[in-house]
Amino acid sequence: MNDAAVRLGYLADTVRLLYPGPGSPRAYTVLPHAAVPRRLAPRRWWHVGSPVMVPGEGSIAAHLGEVFGRPVETVLHVRPARRANRKPVLEVRSGGRLLAYVKVGDTARTRALVAAEAAALRRVAGLGLRTVVAPEVLHLGDWRGLAVLAVSPLPVRRRRRAPRPLLLAAIAEIAATGHAAGHATGAAWHGDFVPWNVCPAPGGRLLVWDWERYATGVPYGFDALHHFFHRALRRLPPPDAARACVARAARELAPLGVPAATARQSALRYLIALADRYAADGHEPLGPPHAWLNPAVDHEESLL
Repeated sequence: MNDAAVRLGYLADTVRLLYPGPGSPRAYTVLPHAAVPRRLAPRRWWHVGSPVMVPGEGSIAAHLGEVFGRPVETVLHVRPARRANRKPVLEVRSGGRLLAYVKVGDTARTRALVAAEAAALRRVAGLGLRTVVAPEVLHLGDWRGLAVLAVSPLPVRRRRRAPRPLLLAAIAEIAATGHAAGHATGAAWHGDFVPWNVCPAPGGRLLVWDWERYATGVPYGFDALHHFFHRALRRLPPPDAARACVARAARELAPLGVPAATARQSALRYLIALADRYAADGHEPLGPPHAWLNPAVDHEESLL
């Protein structure tokens, strides 16, 4: 089954979950089209393709209208296939303005991630961060047994690559929140500090979203290693990317003041932590650990 078919199957299941009816249906459209399904949006006169009829009453859209105190429209993101943390994500709009992004926890695992993100955002909101701009929690509640988190949209003008000094400043600032949270040792990390979760903003600041993996008490520099590793995965197979992460650790963490030996040890611990995350999720996006992790860490056991 190809990606489009899997996405459309997931979309059908999600529509039944979030728009259960009854009520007069409204026409939506799969955009940009059914062969490349990415969003389900209220139908406009210029849309092509067959309409998808979606009930309005008793739906997540009606619930969010009550949350925001006004009629709203929802755009449902059609999520990629086979992701352990896959959950319904919606844009909430009113009067042509984007009000919020909404994540819906529809399993025990994703409900925990939604709760974790809300807690992380509330924690960093009170720290007066100078470089990092995080979303604001607008609403956290339950609807029909689902966890619903609404966060403010960040002012993304144009997606572009963040310069390295800005990334390092943001990584250092996030790490410092570990001390602010009461950890005498260890840092904090965002947990998914990858190129597609950050964007430079005016004033030398960095927009950072998707905080559901935020954690404290980890070795300093985990975010820098995560960012490097996932960039490496774009051009290298997982075993080679893992080895590159260890080999390049000293260079990647030197600007953060991490000694070379410590950096190499941190890279090993980072890769093991990532494998543990995948195991907890019941998901192996890089393949089994013995195939991508062991070649990078087995000969480094003396450093662990």
